[in-house]
Amino acid sequence: MQFNGTIRKMRVTAQPSQTAQYILPIGEQEVPMNALIGQQLTVNFMDKILCVHCGTKTKTSFNQGYCYRCLTRLAQCDSCIIKPELCHYDAGTCREPSWGETHCLQDHFVYLANTGTVKVGITRQVSSGVSSRWLDQGASQAVAILRVQNRLISGLVESAMKAHIADKTNWRTMLKAQPDKVDLMALKQKLLAKVEEELDDIQQEYGFQAIHFIDHDGVDISYPVERYPDKVKSINLDKEGSFTGILQGIKGQYLLLDGDRVINLRKYSGYDLRIEY
Repeated sequence: MQFNGTIRKMRVTAQPSQTAQYILPIGEQEVPMNALIGQQLTVNFMDKILCVHCGTKTKTSFNQGYCYRCLTRLAQCDSCIIKPELCHYDAGTCREPSWGETHCLQDHFVYLANTGTVKVGITRQVSSGVSSRWLDQGASQAVAILRVQNRLISGLVESAMKAHIADKTNWRTMLKAQPDKVDLMALKQKLLAKVEEELDDIQQEYGFQAIHFIDHDGVDISYPVERYPDKVKSINLDKEGSFTGILQGIKGQYLLLDGDRVINLRKYSGYDLRIEY
């Protein structure tokens, strides 16, 4: 079988305690990736990149799929996406106020996730108990701990918490094994106690309704992986142009191949590929 076209990040869904299911959009088609595990894949970069927003051909991809023009003009590419505590909408400098109203002025969830080490993070949705953000990060466990009024407040809460716990995923650690389980509920209580004063300050400034303490049982997530790499070797399509290998698993947005090789497909959103198996 052969598929051709520009790719987007893999869509991934999972129910609690069930194996994550992956679909790769490529061109006008969708490839069910779980079914390809154990098979040999050949991937060729066709030397064309189209911006995932405007569709313009670009020599260089920025921020996982955008052309430079979109990078500098879209609110979704602004620095406050990475640092929501510096919200441009709140500061009155949002590039697209209507986009900010739709995406930022809504409830967000603060969570703890086990991605090899425990981290704090924020997400907009926890549908069916599992956030797509947890899946994209390769979390094996996660629990939502707070619901907050908007993205700015989620950033302020996360900033207070990251003084006590990591806020980044170590992707190499995440890919090397299914991590040991940790007691996220106990960690949640310890963390909330450490930031109690900061949370009180946020509520005093933004109102009592700014932060809601929620009961979430937490979820366990498994991934379709037959073998984890012993030593992670990242494939760079821009340099290598193509690769062939046995697909041994999928975790986060990464394909795990024989020879301890991995590739982050999300990084190549907008790339025109030919995939054969």
